Amino acid sequence: MKLDVDGVVAAARAWAAQDPDDQTRGELEAALAAAGTGDGPAVRELAGRFAGRLAFGTAGLRAELGYGPLRMNRVVVTQAAAGLARFLIDSGRARSVVIGYDGRVNSDVFARDSAEVMRGLGLEVTLLPSALPTPVLAFAVRHLGVGAGVMVTASHNPPRDNGYKVYLGEDDEGSQIVPPVDATIAAAIESVATGSIADLPRGTDYTVAGPGLLDAYVDATAGTVPTPALGVDAQPTVVYTAMHGVGWETARAVFERAGYGVPLTVPEQIEPDGAFPTVAFPNPEEPGAMDLAVARGIAVGADLVIANDPDADRLALAIPDGSGSFRRLSGNEVGWLLGWQAAARASSDGQGGTLAASIVSSPALARVAERHGLGYRDTLTGFKWVSRVPDLVFGYEEALGYLVDPAVVRDKDGISAALALLDLATTLAASGQTIADRLEAFAAEFGAFASGQVSTRVDDLSRIGEIMAALRAEQPAALGPVAVRSVTDYAEGVDGFPPSDILRYDLEGDARVIVRPSGTEPKVKVYIDTVTATPADAQALVDALADAVRPLVS
Repeated sequence: MKLDVDGVVAAARAWAAQDPDDQTRGELEAALAAAGTGDGPAVRELAGRFAGRLAFGTAGLRAELGYGPLRMNRVVVTQAAAGLARFLIDSGRARSVVIGYDGRVNSDVFARDSAEVMRGLGLEVTLLPSALPTPVLAFAVRHLGVGAGVMVTASHNPPRDNGYKVYLGEDDEGSQIVPPVDATIAAAIESVATGSIADLPRGTDYTVAGPGLLDAYVDATAGTVPTPALGVDAQPTVVYTAMHGVGWETARAVFERAGYGVPLTVPEQIEPDGAFPTVAFPNPEEPGAMDLAVARGIAVGADLVIANDPDADRLALAIPDGSGSFRRLSGNEVGWLLGWQAAARASSDGQGGTLAASIVSSPALARVAERHGLGYRDTLTGFKWVSRVPDLVFGYEEALGYLVDPAVVRDKDGISAALALLDLATTLAASGQTIADRLEAFAAEFGAFASGQVSTRVDDLSRIGEIMAALRAEQPAALGPVAVRSVTDYAEGVDGFPPSDILRYDLEGDARVIVRPSGTEPKVKVYIDTVTATPADAQALVDALADAVRPLVS
């Protein structure tokens, strides 16, 4: 197909004319000048930037910063804000919104643009007073009784990314959006994008939240755990890192309000910094991301090393490994421990309820629920699904996300999860035990579960579709040493789930392999779960299955 150079140039010039950002407008004008000289690479780069627009879905928006409709910038964000405002007005929902932002580059700018545009369109707007954790915004949606919430964040994505996450209030109780609302909002954004953002009305008389809102979150979160079993001086020694994010000040306030001591910190990572100078990838799951925190833990003889991701909705935990270093627990291991703790309390006080986890998380939590007489639900990946489970007591997903008290925040919350871990570690310490002891007790009580992952990162997104198509075309009789008992394709909808690009292989001996594209990164991800008589056997089987599936997704 012949490239429509004139059309691309016209679209780019129209974009530049409405872009209020000097930097991105300057970059676009330079690209237009280069393309005007007939420079082939410059023309192709410009065409690529205007080949479509960011799709607004159940994860909102997330992309690299830059000019054009396929990047995160002030034009895209303003269009999204206006589209969301029109959705609230047209749907008859409460015409009110609360907006938060993290410490990434331009998060504060995008938040103020959103506040001004939404106010200009007639909404009552509350802007959080500073860069704060995503869970504070999720809490604020319910606390303020607004129609929707917006969080400007790219969570744990690479440093040059930013994003736009939407929550709904009222009957949705502060959960993230799900279909078909995402498509309705996307259509409203598309309608806005046919005009110029320069024509949108703006208002600066929005409300900036006072300290009472954050205090309410701190009080409510501190109240999710009982009084510590030990005094501050006798509690386990904890090292905390914010990973250059916004978690520290809020986490410290919560810990102190609940009766826990102030953790030791990783000074190089404690303040928000959108450049993320000490980590290649600001995700606690990534190799090396917790190296500074572990080094600090070794130096001070810590009992726990905990890390929030940059917007503090995820939590990672490392414990001493017995050889002078630390090992990071998987998201599943932390999920088992917190779920077991929540289940024991729910069953002992007669509360009842349901435990939930995404389908790519370990099946161990289902066994915990059964033993404690509680309900259990699998959900699709993402807390937009976990948080909506009726009668939820505890929910998690293996990607370091934990929902420990749905009455406070109906989303993953790395701060309340950290507090729950402090509660567990301190209660164990009061009887001379550790988190490692608790993991051994879990295996003895429920079985030796193990989990692992294989990920393939791609440069060309079409490769993801090719990999999934190849897997569907030729279904294996075995994966490594284990026979495949059945294959479930979620593409047509299974067990009441909407159609999803997921393949599940159930293997002999209660092993399981699930393959899906990542929802937030250019990856195909494979999730492996086993349960055997001993932890060593379970992990050996995970490793063998990983070796078997790696060539299939490469």
